[in-house]
Amino acid sequence: MLSLRPIRRFCHAFTVIASTDTTAAVLNHVQNSKPLEEPALVKLKAERDPEKLFHLFKANAHNRLVIENRFAFEDTVSRLAGAHRFDYIEHLLEHQKTLPQGRREGFIIRIIMLYGKAEMIKHALDTFYDMHLYGCHRTVKSFNAVLKVLMKTRDLGALEAFLREAPEKFNIELDIISVNIIVKAFCDLGILNRAYLLMLEMEKVGIRPDVVTYTTLISACYKDNQCEISNGLWNLMVLRGCLPNLASFNVRIQYLIDRRRAWDANKLMNVMRNIGIVPDEVTYNLVIKGFCQAGFLDMAKRVYSGLHGSGYRPNVKIYQTMIHYLCRSGDFNLAYTMCKDAMNKNWFPNIDTIHSLLKGLKKMGQPGRAQLILTLARKRVPPFSTTQLEALNTTLANS
Repeated sequence: MLSLRPIRRFCHAFTVIASTDTTAAVLNHVQNSKPLEEPALVKLKAERDPEKLFHLFKANAHNRLVIENRFAFEDTVSRLAGAHRFDYIEHLLEHQKTLPQGRREGFIIRIIMLYGKAEMIKHALDTFYDMHLYGCHRTVKSFNAVLKVLMKTRDLGALEAFLREAPEKFNIELDIISVNIIVKAFCDLGILNRAYLLMLEMEKVGIRPDVVTYTTLISACYKDNQCEISNGLWNLMVLRGCLPNLASFNVRIQYLIDRRRAWDANKLMNVMRNIGIVPDEVTYNLVIKGFCQAGFLDMAKRVYSGLHGSGYRPNVKIYQTMIHYLCRSGDFNLAYTMCKDAMNKNWFPNIDTIHSLLKGLKKMGQPGRAQLILTLARKRVPPFSTTQLEALNTTLANS
């Protein structure tokens, strides 16, 4: 709630100034005013010393603006982990669990995930097992948080041990989110058969696979070159009344592009539109890349125009793909236009592509354009290395 105290002080000061009506009184008031204290969130973001960061966060342990700010929490833990100050992380997070917010499951889930992000797996597990000590009710939501942490460790033994013990000990029933996390973990570990069998077993106990379950398995089978199984899973998904979503289509388009089947990928993108699923930047980037790799640059340009027509703006990957292949095909005018636009957004092609563009522009008798590209390259944040910039200078001088 906005405090009225500063407003009252301002009104009082205005009355004093008006009554005296002198310049000296105004100057005296300004000089005696206290400077505004910098907000805690700003201080936390600016602090680079791990020890000072730790003490600053600890001093704001009861500040709701800090504690309820997810970014501030995650950023602090990430930077302390980067400095290998895991003792500081433990101190801060364990202290948070003793405060009133430690009785909210949502807050404890955040603690579990933060420990996971810092790769402090035992602390994440202990937080889940000790929730009752802080008066916090434990549900499948916090159980799923631990599953996510264990999934990222790729430790099958730890995952299986947790699955054997926790549900029975705490009377937790798995839900579809639990199943999807476990299926993803099995797929990441390359045990696709177990992932598929788990999906079947869960269906027997009333947990129906959803589009995430199918898409995860389809993607894993494509990556494992089991396209027949992926196609079968796609058909099974549709027959069960589970319609594919944007992610499902992007997975299939990725597979087609990897197999140099750009035209099939483009047809599938049209199918998406026909059934009401709008392609996103990922879809467009994949199809553009596919046509570029196959040598159909005119089709890539048409898809690029369609991207703009659909209300999207090209992202860094689309710029990088188009500029690279435009240079390879000798279309340096369009490559220059796109490169300049991308660089002004601080999006840069790789150094080899910039080399090719500079050479092409020089050969076309456009040294001014080449010099502008070089000038923009020098403004990159973070900057190119001195060696890379010297190589670009040499390219421009010798071309």
